[in-house]
Amino acid sequence: MSKLKAIRKRIGTVRNTAKITKAMKMVAAARLRKAQVAIETLRPYAFRTRDIIAQLAARADFTDHPLLAQRAPKKVELLILTSDRGLCGGFNSGVNRTAERYIRVNELGHESIELDIVGRRGLEYFKRRDVPINSYFKDVLLNVNQTTATEIAEQAIRRFTEEGLDAIYVVYNEFKSAISQEVVVEQLLPVVPALTDDKEFMPDFIYEPNKLEIMDAVLPGHLSTQILRMLLESVASEMGARMSAMDSATKNANDLISRLTLQYNRARQAAITKELIEIISGMEAL
Repeated sequence: MSKLKAIRKRIGTVRNTAKITKAMKMVAAARLRKAQVAIETLRPYAFRTRDIIAQLAARADFTDHPLLAQRAPKKVELLILTSDRGLCGGFNSGVNRTAERYIRVNELGHESIELDIVGRRGLEYFKRRDVPINSYFKDVLLNVNQTTATEIAEQAIRRFTEEGLDAIYVVYNEFKSAISQEVVVEQLLPVVPALTDDKEFMPDFIYEPNKLEIMDAVLPGHLSTQILRMLLESVASEMGARMSAMDSATKNANDLISRLTLQYNRARQAAITKELIEIISGMEAL
């Protein structure tokens, strides 16, 4: 009977777990719809802005603005976008492993690699490794907005122009669909110029009042927009990964309940059969 009681208790525990994972899936699905609308609304503007800025950078000389200065990447910074919570499949581990692989592959080519981290999971992962962490952005993903993106962009610009960084890369999950995300390493600074076959025959822009003032106004806004897009991509990817993970967890819990129920019925039938045999044997002995 103790075995039946243990199986029955385990079935109840797994059933409660299934209720929790199902509720978490529903919450993630609701947040995913909101995040998906946000990223799909911003993407056309962000991509078009990126194309225009790339064309502008291709027509400009690297001395026209500090954010266009192309240097050999000796001092490099990685901006890593992870989540504050777990239970989202391989969302965080994919970003962390990609960043760690980049560090390991390029540790001889770069003099130094520092990290800026968004999300508690990334901080916990890299605190246990011998990698210098420059800054940690706390509670960013609770409310992703333009103000937060601007703050991150301003810090990146300051470190690139004043502290001698040669390049800044962002490691994040790019949202494809609710069940598909792709880890991307994207260069943030210096601004990547568009690929052109012949720069001499490219028509130039007319800058009013002058080229430097135009770039001073346009480039920081462009970086802020791209960081906002990456944050929204990360949030949508996190919700999609969590929804898929909780759906799988719910299915696994239901499968386990079915197996435990079958095991319980077999054990119960065996106990009943044993009791009947004991009763019959006792009657025959009398």
